[in-house]
Order: sequence, then C-alpha cells, then structure tokens
Amino acid sequence: MKRDIIPIPNTHYWYKVVDFLQQNWAVIEHGPDKATVFFFHDGAGVFDSMDFPDEAIARRELRWNGFAPYDSADEETKLAIPKPEPPFYKATHNPIYSSKRFWKTPPERRRKGC
Repeated sequence: MKRDIIPIPNTHYWYKVVDFLQQNWAVIEHGPDKATVFFFHDGAGVFDSMDFPDEAIARRELRWNGFAPYDSADEETKLAIPKPEPPFYKATHNPIYSSKRFWKTPPERRRKGC
C-alpha cells in the first residue's frame, strides 16, 4: 500500500497520553502568516491539523488541551513513551481535533472570536 508522505521537519514534539499505551502527538510548523499544528499517532500517521494565528497561540492551546512538550519530559517518561519517527504519512482517521469534538478553546480566545 502506497502512503502519502507528509514532510514535517520540526522535531520539537508535543505529546498527550490518551489511553493506556496510546499517545497523540503534535508538532508546530511555522508558515509566513500562521502556525500549523499537525497531529499524529504513535505510528507517525498524521490524522489531523489545525491552523493558528501564531506559534504562541498554538503552544497555549496545546497546553490547554493537555499536550506537553516532549523535550521537557523526564527520562522515565521518554523511556516509556518513545517518540514516533518519520516518515510521517497521511492517516485515514477522522479529524478529531479540527472538528472541535475533542478540542477546547481557551476562554480568552473564545471572547476574541478567534
């Protein structure tokens, strides 16, 4: 089966434990006028993405939704939860975060209508 490869050069991963032995991962890619967060599973399949006005807002919203920077995790966590390795590919999952089904917008962004 041929997979559509998604180039993601950034290696500053964010992670969120969603179930026993299952994590969701995220990475922020910078664009000229936005920051795009790509979400992927443990097997490096990208299942969703969301655009934000800038990186600072993307970081705040990731934290608000339970994601933490992997680089800040302790060594025990890194041994128990190894980060996915490229190549990243387009997975065939429903977009759970961009649909807002499992994404919470912080109060300050809701007030601004962002």
